[in-house]
Amino acid sequence: MNDTPGWASPGSAPSGEETPEASGTPRPADQDGANPPEQPSKWSKEQPPPGQWSAPAPQGPAQAPRPPAPGPGWGGRPPGGQGGGHGGWGGPGQGAPGGPGGWGGAWSAQAPAAKPGVIPLRPLGVGEILDGAVSTMRAHWRTVLGVSLAVAVVTQVAIILLQGFVLDSTDTEALNDPSATIGELSRAMGDALLGSGLVLLVTLLGTIVATALLTSVTSRAVIGKPVTTGEAWRDARPQLAKLLGLTLLLPLIAVAILTVGALPGLLVMAGGSTDAGFTLAVFGALAASVVTLWLMIRFSLASPALMLEKQSIVKSMRRSAKLVRGSWWRVFGIQLLAAIIAFIVESIVVIPFAVLAAALSGDGLTGFLDSSGGDLGWTYLIVSGIGSVIGSMITFPITAGVTVLLYIDRRIRREALDLDLARAAGLQGYGTTGTTPGS
Repeated sequence: MNDTPGWASPGSAPSGEETPEASGTPRPADQDGANPPEQPSKWSKEQPPPGQWSAPAPQGPAQAPRPPAPGPGWGGRPPGGQGGGHGGWGGPGQGAPGGPGGWGGAWSAQAPAAKPGVIPLRPLGVGEILDGAVSTMRAHWRTVLGVSLAVAVVTQVAIILLQGFVLDSTDTEALNDPSATIGELSRAMGDALLGSGLVLLVTLLGTIVATALLTSVTSRAVIGKPVTTGEAWRDARPQLAKLLGLTLLLPLIAVAILTVGALPGLLVMAGGSTDAGFTLAVFGALAASVVTLWLMIRFSLASPALMLEKQSIVKSMRRSAKLVRGSWWRVFGIQLLAAIIAFIVESIVVIPFAVLAAALSGDGLTGFLDSSGGDLGWTYLIVSGIGSVIGSMITFPITAGVTVLLYIDRRIRREALDLDLARAAGLQGYGTTGTTPGS
């Protein structure tokens, strides 16, 4: 796969190539001792050579002449196909659409898309993107799980330390107190949002880093090339500084937008109107959340663009916005579906460890169900953290693979990237006959 930004732009496919005649050896013009009858008036004056026609059989006035043998056309049909005149879809009397000599016959004869790796080289469906992510993990499990395990361990250690030393001292009891005032609820909600935001931020950073490191693995799996952990590291290392900048910039943009949305309400609360300010802050934060989601989806393909195209931070964000343009809802839906699947898989792994951690910490099942906040012991944090590491090791390749394959799908649709992928996979003659690159 080319390392130049954007790879090479695909060239136009050659056309007008000669195809073998389907009717075999041409018949002599004077066969059977008779000349062909005159053509009806509905036919053009320019006709195929007489040798391409079969001997006329007796027919009634309502019968149409037999169609000519196929000539070179767009469909790249194999010998023996029907329809097609001089490079077109067919002339008058050459079959209706869907018939053996019409347009349907040409379309049904198209060769299936090449699949040198985990996906076919054509625009992908939702199921093919998800299947490609799982197939990558299955085909290169040593590299994929090794990278995922390293990122999951670092991420989970950071979360455990954050929960044990910072979030353990936050006061969220007011959220369960019916008699709490608006001020107490505001402080408790702020503490809860701070804790959730920090954990989400660390998780987001781990997900982005895993996506970047697994980008090389997935991109090579697309063309059927193996990759080791060392090769993946060497591919990612030159871009790590830019990746770190992108990783920090995206959450900062989100936090800045949320702060701007909630700022009017906070100012009103500081002026003494607590109830009105709280309401205004909540609605402002909700509106800002919509804007943040829209931007994060537009920039969701920036990491693969940065890693594969060797782009700068700003250019990779612009590249992502360009690729997502016109398909925001599709990208959002696929990303959301992948997140839901990853959440379900991770919950299946994490919940048993959380129950075991509650039992070992002395709280039992009641303490596990009544997780009202702050006072979590180190035993609970460590045991549940082990379950989170295992769950993240499985789910990181899914979310990362979906992001990379979404990027590749968008480039196939917009830029015919399948031609470059086919050349990188060593497929000879791809895109010249019988294939339609891009969409």
